[in-house]
Amino acid sequence: MGAQEVAERRADSLKKLHTLIETRTRTLVLFSQLIGLRPFEPGEETEALLQEFCETLVDYTASAHFQLYRFIEEGTERRQAVKVAAAEVYPRITELTRHILDFNDKYDGESRVEDTAALDRDLSFLGEVLADRIAAEDRILEALTSSRR
Repeated sequence: MGAQEVAERRADSLKKLHTLIETRTRTLVLFSQLIGLRPFEPGEETEALLQEFCETLVDYTASAHFQLYRFIEEGTERRQAVKVAAAEVYPRITELTRHILDFNDKYDGESRVEDTAALDRDLSFLGEVLADRIAAEDRILEALTSSRR
């Protein structure tokens, strides 16, 4: 592989990492805004923000898959440090993704939020899920960025 090809791959990898970080940041901003509505009341404001959050949450989850995990699943990643980090945390990320999708399935759509106590509990749990997922992702991101040096 020539120097030009290596440079192009690195630039592409950095772009993908930036996309992942951007979607993750947007998700966390909306999560904070949603939590800021506590105590939740049924109504248009809560439902509109919840729908926007669910859309962004799914975008983030998909972005993480397509920008990062797909290469690990396909076995195209060659750096040993990245492979080791991925092997250690990827099963946990998969488990956490199921919780994220369960939340989305429950709250995304046209249904009205009637049980605000359930929403509060579900968001608290989702906050823990997101924190765990970000910590796991960061292990892979650290391996990716430190192996570039």
